[in-house]
Amino acid sequence: MPKKNVHVVKHDDGWAVKKEGNDRVSSVHPTQQKAIDAGRDAAKVERSELVIHGRDGKIRDKDSFGNDPHPPRDTKH
Repeated sequence: MPKKNVHVVKHDDGWAVKKEGNDRVSSVHPTQQKAIDAGRDAAKVERSELVIHGRDGKIRDKDSFGNDPHPPRDTKH
């Protein structure tokens, strides 16, 4: 079964966590940071990638929690 990336996207009621391919959101949060925290937990469980979108819908940041044989030299963490 392919791994589903986890997206943090703008939602009517704040910010939502949505797994790729699903029609419905997994959870809704009042702030983007709370949605990112929930999305990070979900991406760790799925062993997939967390994709964070900005207010305009464009990808703002990504973070991988899968088994990457060639991980980038990440300076964020």
